[in-house]
Amino acid sequence: MRNFSKLAVLASTALVANTASASELNQADTAWILTATALVLFMTIPGLSLFYSGLVRAKNVLSVLMQCFALTCLMSLLWFAVGYTIAFGSDGVEQGAFIGDFGNVFFASMTMDSLNGSIPATLFATFQMTFAIITPALIVGAFAERMRFSAMLIFSSIWLLVVYAPVCHWVWGGGWLGSMGLQDFAGGTVVHITAAVAAIVAAMMMGPRKGFGTVAMPPHNLTLTVAGAGMLWVGWFGFNAGSAVAADNSASMAMLVTHLSAAAGSLAWMAMEWIRHGKPSVLGIVTGMVAGLGTITPASGSVGPAAAVVIGLSAGVVCYFATNWIKNTLKIDDSLDVFPVHGVGGMLGTILAGVFASQQLGIFSGNGFSDGIDSMGGQLMVQATGVVATFVYTAVVSWIILKVVDVMVGLRVDEEEETQGLDLVLHDERGYDL
Repeated sequence: MRNFSKLAVLASTALVANTASASELNQADTAWILTATALVLFMTIPGLSLFYSGLVRAKNVLSVLMQCFALTCLMSLLWFAVGYTIAFGSDGVEQGAFIGDFGNVFFASMTMDSLNGSIPATLFATFQMTFAIITPALIVGAFAERMRFSAMLIFSSIWLLVVYAPVCHWVWGGGWLGSMGLQDFAGGTVVHITAAVAAIVAAMMMGPRKGFGTVAMPPHNLTLTVAGAGMLWVGWFGFNAGSAVAADNSASMAMLVTHLSAAAGSLAWMAMEWIRHGKPSVLGIVTGMVAGLGTITPASGSVGPAAAVVIGLSAGVVCYFATNWIKNTLKIDDSLDVFPVHGVGGMLGTILAGVFASQQLGIFSGNGFSDGIDSMGGQLMVQATGVVATFVYTAVVSWIILKVVDVMVGLRVDEEEETQGLDLVLHDERGYDL
């Protein structure tokens, strides 16, 4: 039995990371993680930026692009200053169960020659920085078209340090969930559940957009959305395959299962729309792709190709129904469906990793349960613990942060400003002057 989470890589190298005699630079690994880092950044700018901007109305297109771009800059500096050390601490130091030590504030213990396993320590920190960028950027989709820019910046800054970084430590930095044997290869809990839970908490606290449920709010430019979706698909190879932190068999399998799940999720969502509404939609097929990608993410280091297809098909169907339930039954205006796609998908994938990690399922077998776990029931219990703990912690702390920010600057623009559009109100610019 083996633990296929990123924790296994970190734990095996933590005590020797800066010792040249015990760990040597691997140029192939380094070249791949350099590439993967660029791919994950490509997911946010321009991928997610274009995907989201096409889904909003024309009067808010620049506001979404601005939010994603500004978050890329701000989260990078916060990760450098203190986020990384909260998540991963400093090399060679035994880490606590809940947060890392503070020996790497401003990357203090890194030099050009420092290594993390077989790659430069600076490269590992930069790779993880791109995850810290895209996670708060995902939340933007829930409060699109109504949150103040200043409120978004303050909320995202606090959230990165008190939600994302600690949960990252729990799972990948030597914390309690990783030690239990949670299999989350690339971010089902760390990225997708945290972002999605914060998203739906924000959507519920802020209330729906003006006219939600009574006024049609179709995407203003699906061409942008499809272009962004294609960039997300390509960039996701860096996200998942890069999480092997090596150019090896694990990275290759992660890339394969990522692609298969995305394809299956796309076709499953398309089929659901075709059956229920008579026509397949472009929006549906690209949303299914994101559902397939988000759902395979935690399991991408645990499962094989056949299981990946099952996971992708499940994602397309389950996330499709979750989206309709949240919008039409619960009447929650999660503007761009962050929770039903990323949250439901992240939870589903984390649980299914515990099933398909089994080596006793024939063609659907995976790579084995975590060290110390000898049954599917035991692995599922750990997976469920990770889901519940991440969900509850994120929900409570995100609610507190939003309350504080609301008192400080107010969360949303007023009705007149919302009607005029955030592009003009907040940035004094238009996306289109035709």
